[in-house]
Parts: sequence; structure tokens; C-alpha cells
Amino acid sequence: MSDRSANNAGHAEPSYSEVDVATRRLMAALDALESAVERRREADRDENELASRIQALGADRSRLADELDGSLVKSRRLERANREIAERLDAAIGTIRAVLDAGEESPGLESALAEEDEANEDEEDSEGS
Repeated sequence: MSDRSANNAGHAEPSYSEVDVATRRLMAALDALESAVERRREADRDENELASRIQALGADRSRLADELDGSLVKSRRLERANREIAERLDAAIGTIRAVLDAGEESPGLESALAEEDEANEDEEDSEGS
């Protein structure tokens, strides 16, 4: 007895239509597998693109944090300079008030200041000509 007849004892050989149906099922399964592989590749590409975007966002965040730190330092320097200027202005205002108060007591000082202002204006006019 041959192997073929022993294995098929009691079983009829599959007909052409059964082989055809099995082939179609196999082809459909292979198409489904190919589609699944392509979807997976697209998902991987999307994942890689997302990872790249996340990395770019992280770099932007670092850059913005550095810029913010620089802006805070600059802001603090400006605030300090503003306070110093305000203190100097307050001192100058106090000095001017003291001079004006002293000028009210001695009218000669006021006329001397006015003459000095006129001389400065004349000097500026001659330089501009």
C-alpha cells in the first residue's frame, strides 16, 4: 500500500472547487495580512513623526525657558535702575525745592539763575549758527 492510499483511506481527494475555495481564502488572508502590515508601518511612521515633534517641542521649551530666564534677569536690572533713577530724581527734586525756597528768601539768587539760563541759551544759539 502506498502512503497516499493509506493517508486517504476513507477520505475522498478534495475536488477542484474545494482547492479553489481554499486558494481564495489563502489569498484573502494574505491580502488581510499585507493590509495589517501596511497599517502597522503607517502607525510606526506616525509614531516616529510624533516622537520627532515631541523632541522639537522639548527643544523649543528649553529655548523658551532660556529666553525667559534672560528676560527675568533683564527685568530685574531695569527695576533696579528704575529705583536708582527714582531715588536720584527724588534727591534732585528735594535740592530744587531747597534752592527755590532759598531763592524766595533772597531774590538776587533767582535773577542770577535767570541770567545764567539766558547765557546758556545765547551760547546754544551761537553754536547752532
